Amino acid sequence: MLNGEKQDMIREKLSRPDYLAGITALVLILLGIVQILFGELWAKSIALTANGFDCIGDGFVSATVWAGLRVYERPADERFHFGYYKIENLASIAAAIVMMILAGYIVYRSYNQLINPHPVKLPLIGIELALFAAFVALGLGWYKHKKGGSGNLGSVKLDAFNTVKDGIASGLTVVALIAASFGFIIADAIAGFIIAGIIVSIGIVAIKESSYMLVDACDNDCILQSDLIRKITRNIDEIQQAHLVRLRRSGPVIQGELEISVPKDMTIDRYHEIREQLIAEAKEKIPRLDRLSVIAYPYQKKDDED
Repeated sequence: MLNGEKQDMIREKLSRPDYLAGITALVLILLGIVQILFGELWAKSIALTANGFDCIGDGFVSATVWAGLRVYERPADERFHFGYYKIENLASIAAAIVMMILAGYIVYRSYNQLINPHPVKLPLIGIELALFAAFVALGLGWYKHKKGGSGNLGSVKLDAFNTVKDGIASGLTVVALIAASFGFIIADAIAGFIIAGIIVSIGIVAIKESSYMLVDACDNDCILQSDLIRKITRNIDEIQQAHLVRLRRSGPVIQGELEISVPKDMTIDRYHEIREQLIAEAKEKIPRLDRLSVIAYPYQKKDDED
């Protein structure tokens, strides 16, 4: 019975995004250190060294995401009235910046290898090492995407995608080492440039998306969700008009405000019923809706409306 409880506990931990990010950070950093040491001291391969730095950088990305996830779950307090949700967005930007710095260093090393190429030593061991790193990263990335990405967290999605990217980069390193072993020496430098390009592209997308969320920009999904809320108000006779719907994404949730016009003589009890109905139907149609503030303004009925 105890073993069954332990297994359930392990399965529960392995489904938590923060736990997955922490495990990934440790694994990738260790793989990166091994590849850098072998690439620099024995193989003299820029692709293997670049992939090692990429692994370490991705490990720090996962560590940053882990730290962000541990913080954003805190409840609202006197200082942060709307909770710590946007800490998750800051974690995404910090992770992306680490990736961009890493890409710059890889470009520098790849350029030096391109203008002063040298043969790769012990390519077979390097291929085996990079292939092992590829399988580990792809497996971790797939598992995180399947088990940890259901909460619509930007940093979790970045972390899962970044881990898969690390597996692809390791696979590219394998191809470069095979080509270098057959005499195509500049393949080592070309692989470094490609890895850097992949990192930059992912980093730009991550910074753009997280920045939009931090400044409360309303994207296409937000516009569609606003229209859904307006449609709900049209099904309630007492609501003359939905003046304004404001929505914003905060980490994994959506928060919003709704301004409506109601009869001047409406009772508090009836307004409360309408408000509860609006919130319940909105949350049913938009599962990520965490809070919807409903503000009512009175309007004077015309005689022909009676």
